[in-house]
Amino acid sequence: MAESLMDVKRRIDSTGKTHQITTAMQMVSTSKLNQIQKHTSTYQVYASKVESIVSHLAKAHLMSASAGVPNSNSNTISVSELLAKRPVKRTGLLVITSDRGLVGSYNSNVLKQTNDFMQAHKLNADNAVVLAVGGTGADFYKKNGLNVAYEYRGVSDVPTFKEVREIVKTVTSMYHNEVFDELYVFYNHFINRLSSGFRAIKMLPISEETFEQSEQDNRKAKDSRVDVGPEYEMEPSEDAILSAVLPQYAESLVYGAILDAKTAEHASSSTAMKAASDNAGDLIDKLNLKYNRARQAAITTEITEITGGLVAQE
Repeated sequence: MAESLMDVKRRIDSTGKTHQITTAMQMVSTSKLNQIQKHTSTYQVYASKVESIVSHLAKAHLMSASAGVPNSNSNTISVSELLAKRPVKRTGLLVITSDRGLVGSYNSNVLKQTNDFMQAHKLNADNAVVLAVGGTGADFYKKNGLNVAYEYRGVSDVPTFKEVREIVKTVTSMYHNEVFDELYVFYNHFINRLSSGFRAIKMLPISEETFEQSEQDNRKAKDSRVDVGPEYEMEPSEDAILSAVLPQYAESLVYGAILDAKTAEHASSSTAMKAASDNAGDLIDKLNLKYNRARQAAITTEITEITGGLVAQE
């Protein structure tokens, strides 16, 4: 035998402990996934309403008409800055990954697709700035020599709007200070418990292009979409409405992306741990079969020796 019975027994015990760990981790990830899905479903109602308002304003050409509206608070980004396009000298890349491993291909998919986007748009360390949400992305881009201007680690399992608002403030402040001239958000979109899809969304500056893709997705989901006409009566004024709605829309984009990415992360973790548990179970079955065969062979050999000894004595 290549392995003794004791070695096989040790491997069975070791694999059994691994199976217990991966099963427990799968249960934890599934529990987190169920929790965040409740938040996601309720938040999507709010996000769709905000998006609908901004979308209708864009159809009425109010956004372009208000591109010169000043903001009374010089410390915050103005409506005109959120809307106005400027020459792009540097592109911001907000990449959302996880802080840990054991999530299957979740992180590698985001990083690979983001790198493909950078190659297609000829972005490098000279004309791109990385804003990393999640330690995996931050460590990856630092190792590869890109300029990581901002990183946020330790996003909670069910992100709150309060912690994401700090990220939005930092991002918009960097855009206001011209650290970058446009911003894209990259993350994994949750489709179902077994699959997710990569998404790249242009966040800043806000324009009709920002939510064109979302409208197309909504049309696919709802064939009977009711289009609202472009004529509005504004109270108190168009400028006041834009000043209130646009910052909320920017916040909803980032919060929605992080919430969506976290949902996909928990689903990927649950799937990965289930696959690990299944593989460990299969290995235990094979080792048990091997152990039983080896033990049976050893018993047969002993019986044969005993029988042979009795025959020799006769």
